[in-house]
Amino acid sequence: MHRVAVLAVDGVIPFELSVPSRIFCVARAPGGESLYDVVTCTVDGRPVATAADYSIAVEHDASALASADTVVVPAAEWYAGLTGADSLPAGLAAALARIRPGTRIVSICIGTYVLAAAGLLDGRPATTHWRHAERFAAAFPKVRLDADVLFVDDGDVLTSAGASAGVDLCLHLVRRDHGSRIANQVARACVVPPWRDGGQAQYVEHPVPEPSSVGTAPTRAWAMERLGTPLRLDDLADHAGMSRRTFTRHFRQEVGLSPGQWLTQQRIALARQLLEGTDLPVDRIADRAGFGTAASFRQHLQAAVGVSPHAYRRTFHTS
Repeated sequence: MHRVAVLAVDGVIPFELSVPSRIFCVARAPGGESLYDVVTCTVDGRPVATAADYSIAVEHDASALASADTVVVPAAEWYAGLTGADSLPAGLAAALARIRPGTRIVSICIGTYVLAAAGLLDGRPATTHWRHAERFAAAFPKVRLDADVLFVDDGDVLTSAGASAGVDLCLHLVRRDHGSRIANQVARACVVPPWRDGGQAQYVEHPVPEPSSVGTAPTRAWAMERLGTPLRLDDLADHAGMSRRTFTRHFRQEVGLSPGQWLTQQRIALARQLLEGTDLPVDRIADRAGFGTAASFRQHLQAAVGVSPHAYRRTFHTS
């Protein structure tokens, strides 16, 4: 069984601390067997105070990190003050040193600071909460920070943006480990979306639109019913009753993506569902999802998930 160790420190934020256990413990094999063993530990095994008005007691100390297949570092507000290895408390640094080479390491929200301070993100892509992005970039210039996404998967090191983006990342790990069918079952059980569109940009504070503004949600719903047909920016803007420029501006404010990027995401999502749940040939899927040709579909899927349609189907087909 895959063991997940979650490291709690003084000041840990309770929501972020609870996410790994809530997501991974729900994941079950078709026969009902648990797929993950989740343990929570502290640096010394003693209780820690949370950022709320209570403390937590755990059953494990940092030795649990040495036997973990995945280590999760949830957020604590004071992490935002870390600037490098010298700023890591000795106990926390010693705990991180227990992690075996090759262990998958995950941070939630500004847990990214811990990974960066430990040198685990040098030269690698990562993300963190958008409010802390500017400070993070200044403190850790060697990290290739992308503050526009909900999470970054760099293989053995994964980072997520604030709070509920940790849910997105943990679901992504279940999907990566066991396929979309089980990840979707976990999402349904937890009453959360299995995949969220867009990135952090849709949550960054923006000026409130004028009351007379018309949202793009109806047009997005309209487009979702027509993914298999050619959809130009003019078509979307006309449906919304806006000019191209106004529509694009409102769309970016609401979704965090351009209309074209969003359409590609939705078409990829539809194509993945068809690859997982049907035996349709690749060219038929390309047509249904609006990519036109199988070659175009292969190119887009490779760019989105890093594998060909046939490789994706071999891995995730639900038959």
